[in-house]
Amino acid sequence: MASVSSPYPSQAVLLLQLPLQLQPQPGGACLRYRRLKRREPALVTPIGLSSGGRSGAGFLLPLPLPALRAAEGKDGLSVTKEEEAAAVEKGEEEVRREEDKPGDDGAREGAAARGSGRFAADYISLGIREPVYEVIEVKSNGRMSTKKISRRQLLKSSGLRLRDTRSVDPSLWLTNSMPSLLVREQAILVNLGSLRAIAMHERVLIFNYNSPGGKAFSESLLPRLNPRNINGGPAMIFQLEVVEAALLSRIQRLEQRLMHIEPRVATLLEVLPNRLTADVLEQLRLSKQALVELGSRAGDLKQMLIDLLDDPHEIRRICIMGRNCTLDRLSDNMECSVPLEKQIAEEEEEEIEMLLENYLQRCESCHGQAERLLDSAREMEDSIAVNLSSRRLEVSRVELLLQVGTFCVAVGALIAGIFGMNLKSYLEMNVWAFWATTGGIVVGAVAGFFLMYSYLKARKIL
Repeated sequence: MASVSSPYPSQAVLLLQLPLQLQPQPGGACLRYRRLKRREPALVTPIGLSSGGRSGAGFLLPLPLPALRAAEGKDGLSVTKEEEAAAVEKGEEEVRREEDKPGDDGAREGAAARGSGRFAADYISLGIREPVYEVIEVKSNGRMSTKKISRRQLLKSSGLRLRDTRSVDPSLWLTNSMPSLLVREQAILVNLGSLRAIAMHERVLIFNYNSPGGKAFSESLLPRLNPRNINGGPAMIFQLEVVEAALLSRIQRLEQRLMHIEPRVATLLEVLPNRLTADVLEQLRLSKQALVELGSRAGDLKQMLIDLLDDPHEIRRICIMGRNCTLDRLSDNMECSVPLEKQIAEEEEEEIEMLLENYLQRCESCHGQAERLLDSAREMEDSIAVNLSSRRLEVSRVELLLQVGTFCVAVGALIAGIFGMNLKSYLEMNVWAFWATTGGIVVGAVAGFFLMYSYLKARKIL
């Protein structure tokens, strides 16, 4: 029996039974035991360990490897999870540096494709299943189709980075609920509540298309496609059509909710505070909750539009999408190879600002009306609280009067209890003693009540 230890630190020590060969020595009758040397494998053998050399001596013992083992690197050594995570971050940093280098769009697309391939390889090496999204693809000609696309294909086709998809990832709706409009070189990422979409040059991908926001966006976008201007060209680039349809559908949904809540709140304000019932108070609570939610959503959308208008760089990035134009990093001016494209881009910049101003005004109107109704509901709650406090004060006054009367009657009962003792006082022998005692108790109780009442009035307790 001989023991052989594995040269690899990730594997356990294995005890192998190696054959021992007997060879006679030429100089005598003694026998010498000779152990066959084991040939060291170049890589970790996935099915077992060889216990013999090239000459065939010995045998192959198949042994199962441990279920949990580290991945192999390029040099055949084990790689830990921390090293793989560092490799992922390094690959992403390399792709970012390649994209930041000045050059044509083809180089950027190639860098994005290589980066997406590295991310997919990292998913496979880490044993993580790559997410697959079910989206609706709407093309610029109005054709719709449902398709499934993986994250790798999405990054490759849109030229986005991995961190850009967090704003539209439906699985992260709890962490990215704030509305946003991210502009990248080849795509615009739209996140407006339940609406998540990526607008590209000739198509748009809609996530969560069965949600109310996705349905409203589709109904608003499809009639807007294929409009033509006087010259026969498209009236607006496709990405702007998508952005306008998204803002329009979002603001229309907010206005519809406001129109549904406003009459109900007005009716409650007319009924209250004279009619205080449990049903009316419950309706007021639900209406106030709906107004708070509506005001919060309208305020977030309003802040997003204000931030977008305050950042002209983002607006100019929208204008140069699909054109052979760049932005100067120092002066932030548009530089186009064709002067006509620069003129068109500048005109579109003004149109985009006017478009955003229009929707900002509508959003401010909706937000202001929701805040006014919410203030009215809160004032009504304060009025109801004052009314209830007044009623509680009246009840407290009545309770205090009853307690004073009870005290005075209790004093009379004390006197009656004293005369009810079975002790002779010689008053029971006289007929007039009963009537005198009863009259004295009644007069004393009434006099004591009025004295207590006058004292409480003088102290302004009642």
